[in-house]
Amino acid sequence: MELDVTAALADARTEYDKMVAGDWYRYRFGPELADLTTATQRTCRRITALYDEDRDAALALFRELLGTVGEGVDFRPPLYLDYGHRLHVGDRTFVNADFLTLGGGEIRIGADVLIGPSVRIYTPTHVLDPALRPQGWERVSPVTIEDGVWLGGSVVVCPGVTIGARSVIGAGSVVTKDVPPDVVAAGNPARVIRPLQD
Repeated sequence: MELDVTAALADARTEYDKMVAGDWYRYRFGPELADLTTATQRTCRRITALYDEDRDAALALFRELLGTVGEGVDFRPPLYLDYGHRLHVGDRTFVNADFLTLGGGEIRIGADVLIGPSVRIYTPTHVLDPALRPQGWERVSPVTIEDGVWLGGSVVVCPGVTIGARSVIGAGSVVTKDVPPDVVAAGNPARVIRPLQD
């Protein structure tokens, strides 16, 4: 969907409402967006500060921050989130240190997922027109990581991607399109290398 600037500017919804709907919005023009990300990032810093002294309190704060958190979820700080309530994490998933989610697109991570250190999940896409880009137009696309996936260290997952159940994404890969279940994928851009089991 291409940006129709006239229609987008005439849209009376808040920038947040446009974002949640997956429509074009101006991320620098919605004060509610800045307030949400500032509050979320402040909570992320509190979680990191608490973790060494009171792990249970850090986990409780983590649960409050996210949209949903399954049973037995474990994580290592620091973590960096833009909109915590747009992130959903399934049972027994492990999130390693330096995890970052960017943008307001919904992110659903299934059960028994292993997330390596320094993984990045991006949901926003900016307008391509170089004359419009400085105006701050973007839209978000959801990301889905299905049950049992393993994301190696420093993996980048791009907007709109679904990674199928049990698949493994090699360290340092950039996932730009959907990955089917039960495969090993790696590279930049990531491509399927082989089935998970021959």
